[in-house]
Amino acid sequence: MQFINPKTDFAFKKIFGSEQSREVLISFLDGLLYDGQDAIEDLELLNPYQAPRVRGMKDTYLDVKAKLNSGDFVIIEMQVLNVEGFEKRILYNAAKTYSTQLKTGEDYKLLNPVIALTITDFTMFEEVEGYRSRFVLKEKDFLVDYPVQDLELVFVELPKFDKPLDELKSLMEKWLFFLQNARSLDAVPDAMEQVPEIRQAFMLANQANLEPEELEDLEKREIFIHDQRNAILKAKRQGMEKGREEGELAAKLEIARRLLGQMDDEAIAQVTGLAVEQVQLLR
Repeated sequence: MQFINPKTDFAFKKIFGSEQSREVLISFLDGLLYDGQDAIEDLELLNPYQAPRVRGMKDTYLDVKAKLNSGDFVIIEMQVLNVEGFEKRILYNAAKTYSTQLKTGEDYKLLNPVIALTITDFTMFEEVEGYRSRFVLKEKDFLVDYPVQDLELVFVELPKFDKPLDELKSLMEKWLFFLQNARSLDAVPDAMEQVPEIRQAFMLANQANLEPEELEDLEKREIFIHDQRNAILKAKRQGMEKGREEGELAAKLEIARRLLGQMDDEAIAQVTGLAVEQVQLLR
């Protein structure tokens, strides 16, 4: 068997964000958020498109959005490229999911907690040794929790996870191994077969179960990611020669040029951190 790369946005949504993958998503969240406990009885998959409630407010897209039986909302993003402004985008999406729950006239007590789970294929927090980190609101000097802990940002950095198959113990470790290694496997490992939801995830990731159009879209996406990584590396090398500030601008411009045929000006500006006017000049 050949498996698609779960780290691409197309594959991630297919494996975790479809109606047929409900049990897969429950197991995945139990593993990454609740340390393998059967904490989630059920969930409702929601439209990952977050439409603006206020004119002029940005519309945003998530990889997966769900409402747990507890009432909590979980938004999930799988991010392969470390683009400009990514950290702010995570916070914006979490705050937007929280604030758009209420309709005009509804009481604040109706607000439900939001957990933003972000899996990155790059290191975000060099100073944090572990591969999972959790951020909540605390008092700055005394580290006392804010009375309402309704916003939690959870990050999983895949480059920090390097356990081999024979050392996997927890449900979280098995799911992270799946994300890291499914593409390079040609069969479902025996240790993974023991978890029905992970076995199902492998079946969803099996290339034989995809339509030709889906495989073509996936291949284009992987080529795009590969090109962007090379563009970033090239720009960084140029940056070392031109100086930090000029190098950062060169990196943004190089990425923007490659995106001109695939995104509109506003989307390119959001990804690169350039002004819309700069993108328009490039076009």
